[in-house]
This record gives sequence, C-alpha cells and structure tokens, in this order.
Amino acid sequence: MVIKSDSWGSRVGLILAMAGNAVGLGNFLRFPVQAVQNGGGAFIIPYLICFLVMGIPLLLIEWSSGRYGGKFGNHSTPYILDSMVKGRILKYIGVFGIFTNIAVAAYYCYIESWTMSYVYHSIIGTFKGMSQSDVAGFFNSYIDIGQSTTGIPYEAIVFYILCLLINTYILSKGLKGIEKVAKIGMPLLILFGVILAIKGLTLGTSGASEIFPDANAWDGLNFLWTPQYDSLLDLKVWMAAAGQIFFTLSVGMGTIHCYAAYLSEKDDIALNAVSAGFLNEFVEVVLGGLIVIPIAAGYLGLDWVIKNAGFGMAFQTMPFLFQQWGTVIAAVAGVFWFGLLFFAGITSSLAMGTPWMGFMRDEFKWSKNKGAWSFGAMALVLGLPTVIFFQEGVFDEYDYWAGTVSLVIFAMLETILFSWVFGMEKGWKEITSGADIKVPNIYKFIIKFITPLLLIVIFIGSLCKPKDNDWSGNLSRLFSGEGWLLDNGSIIKNIMHSGIKEQIAAATDPMIIGQLEDKIMYLNLARFLLLALFFFISILVYVAFNKRKKEGRATV
Repeated sequence: MVIKSDSWGSRVGLILAMAGNAVGLGNFLRFPVQAVQNGGGAFIIPYLICFLVMGIPLLLIEWSSGRYGGKFGNHSTPYILDSMVKGRILKYIGVFGIFTNIAVAAYYCYIESWTMSYVYHSIIGTFKGMSQSDVAGFFNSYIDIGQSTTGIPYEAIVFYILCLLINTYILSKGLKGIEKVAKIGMPLLILFGVILAIKGLTLGTSGASEIFPDANAWDGLNFLWTPQYDSLLDLKVWMAAAGQIFFTLSVGMGTIHCYAAYLSEKDDIALNAVSAGFLNEFVEVVLGGLIVIPIAAGYLGLDWVIKNAGFGMAFQTMPFLFQQWGTVIAAVAGVFWFGLLFFAGITSSLAMGTPWMGFMRDEFKWSKNKGAWSFGAMALVLGLPTVIFFQEGVFDEYDYWAGTVSLVIFAMLETILFSWVFGMEKGWKEITSGADIKVPNIYKFIIKFITPLLLIVIFIGSLCKPKDNDWSGNLSRLFSGEGWLLDNGSIIKNIMHSGIKEQIAAATDPMIIGQLEDKIMYLNLARFLLLALFFFISILVYVAFNKRKKEGRATV
C-alpha cells in the first residue's frame, strides 16, 4: 500500500471541498437562465430526474474510481483509470481529466476575476446613479480591453492575473489550503445567498415602477416552480436539463477522482458523494432560484426577464437593481452578490489544479509548490487570449470544446469503462465498501444500463443537434422521410464553422466579411491551443508510462 503524501484534515472539510468543487458560477448564473429558457417549472422535473439517474451515478462512479486508484498511489485520472482497466490505450482517456481542468481554469478564472472587480466597484460606488443601460455599458467596456473606461487601465487583465495569483498561492499549500478555503468560503457563500434570497422572497410588488407597473417578484417564483407539463414532451428541455447536471456537479472533469484519491481504503464514499451532491442541489435550486429571477422580476417584470434572461444578467442588470435599495444597502448587496459568486468560483477553480498537481507529483516527483505554479503559468498562457480576444469569440470557443464537449466525452467513456470493462460487480463492491448508508440496489441497474445510455444519447444529441434545437419537429421530419437538419450549434457544424460561413455568404459589406473571416482565424487559434495542450499532456502520460516501465511499476 502506498503512503499518501497529502490528505484531508476532516470529513467536513472534504465534503465542503467536494461541494465547493461542484458549487460554481453555473449554480447562480447558468441554472436560472436555463430554467427560464426551458419552460420554468417544466425544467425542474427533468432536471431532478436527471440528477437522480445521471448525477448521483456519476458521483458514485467518480468517487469510487478515485478512491480505488488512490490505493495504488495514483492521484490523477490517467493512472486512476490505468489501475482499474489494464490497457495502454485506455489510460489516454484519462488525459481528458487533466486537459479539461487546465483549459477550463484558463477562462473560468476570467469570469471569477469579474466578480472580484465588481466587489471593488460596488464598494467604491461606481454603479451609483447608473441606469440599467449604463451598467450594461460598463460591462461591455470592461471586456473590451482596448476601449476600457472602467477606471483602471487594462482592468480586465489586472484582475485576471490577480485572480490567478490567488488561486495559485492557495493551491501551493496543497489539500490543506483548499480545505481551509472551502471551510470559510462555503459557509459565507450560503450566508450571502440566504440573505439575498430572503430579499427576493420579500420583494413582492414593492419594486414596481411607472415603466414596469406590473412587476412582481412572486411572478418569477411562480414561473420557476409551476410545472408546464406540455413542455415535458420536448426533448430540448430534457437535453438542457441533462446538460445542466454536468455543469452543476462538475462531473466528467476528473477533479472528483483526484479529491477522492486521497481517501483511505475504508473511508466512506457513498454518503460523502450524496451529501456533496445534495448540498450542491440545495445551493443551485433553492438559493440560485431565489435570487436573480425573483429580484429581476420584482423590478423589471417577468416578461422582461423571459425576454432578456442570459448569463450577463448577473453583471449587466443586478448592480442596477441593487441601486434601488439605497446607496449603503446597494454596496452591501453588491459585496454579498459578487462575493458569493467569487467564493462559488474559487472553490471550483482550486479543484481544477489538483489533477495536474497530482499527476506531476506521482510521475515526476514535483513538489506542491512547483506543481501549483506550473499550473498557474499554463492557465495564464492559455487564458490570456480569452481575455484579450474575448470579443472575437475565443472565450466561447474554449467553453464549448473544453467546458462542454470534453465533459460529455469523458463522462461517457469513464461510465462505460466502469460498468462494462472494470465490471459492475467489482464497481458495486467499490461503491458500497465502507459506506455509511445503504445504496439502493436499483442504482446497480441504473449505473450499468441507464446512465451509459443517457450519456450516449447526450453525446449523439450534441453531435447531431437539430436545426433550431427543435427535437420534436426534426424527429417528425426524420420519420416522414424529410431528413435531419443539423443546427449550427451541433458538434459537426461547429467543426466546420458553418454558422460564421453562412454569415459571410449572406454579407455584402467587405468590412463585415473581413471581421467574420478574422473571427474564424481567432477561433482556429483557440482550437490550436487546446489541441496543443491535449497532445502535450498525452506525451507526458506516455513519458510517465515509459518511466514506470523502467521502474517496474507499469501495469502493461
């Protein structure tokens, strides 16, 4: 048995760190938007079903896989999988578990840095007296590096580097540093969230104005929680719900494996996994659903929210709404809201550094300090293009390939390997070994059959996403012999830049054509950087394999 060089200080710290890994910006920014765009209450039903048949199984798979690999001294996905499934090629599936984290951290820390900046601007009163359009304009100025008028030269770059430095310093302290941040950050996040949620619950019609006389916070709550059963027949809603589970639980990334690898063989994983999962769901569904939508509906009306719901509401709308509460309370609310988002962000981004650090320590004997700062350096080099060329779409390209497609592929492959190659009997024994709760036997069937099937459907659905995201309509076309029309958002069309090429073909202004052609160039640059990172990590895994062979540690 290999003695672990790092360990968790307490069970509470582990659960909070795992929950912090899952609780991220998507809980407060993506979930409410997804709910609004997919029928409000109709979204909650498939969302909760997907949590039970896909989210919980993936948590159990990744916790048990990580603990199993940790028995053999492996703390990163390539060799965690290698310890479970013998085969030279299969260990390279684990490359996704390092690649995804570095690539996502590179742009995720940029959003995280926005929250730091907005805390600062809330304190100094930057948003005082601004209209909603002024606040939106402030955000647009912030992300436009060359035209920024926010008060600090190159402010976006300054806060981004500062954010990366904070993350890297904490990572250099190892699991103890991450655990300490989780123990402070998670309670503060929940406290701030509860305070803002209470405001959302009690706002009622007091925010109505002459422009929006019918504004009512309760309309937002009713919309979010009243099921519209006819929408349940729309596959688009189910695909959106399944996709949100990936984002909210941080499955398919490799971070859970690496956290669980530091557990001892007898430590419980079943109760830990379920506890972390349900804590994340509480934060997302209860707190995430009680802040942005009700407060926005309370001042701007539900119709405005449905029409304008988007990721940017948190930065382009919320500071304006806080100003309606008076200067002092607006500053406090701004600190609470953006502080909440910062803690949600940093507890997730810290987790993203652990797979790389674990891999380099296991295979090349790197120290925590060296591993952390090398991770920070890679994230900086990879991430600066997302800051500087944000307007050209580099940020979104990273998010699509690293933060969406990569997650689905890795989750699908690891589930098939766990259930069908490692074997469900061995897998179930690993899940239930040392468990402090009895895992329902139905999950043995779900993990082996239902979860892999759902993941395959999600992957194929992403690959062949129908035009206009109209699943029902395109299925009818397919069965009637009219064919399947691909959407420009499908993986196949995205690879070919079909959407941009259609815009070029339709444009007549040479300047617009030139801008679109430049955008394709920037997107190809983003893809090149991502591919280079993936191949770099693959080469390191190959070098590590040869090193293990020489040392007599290779399994194949």
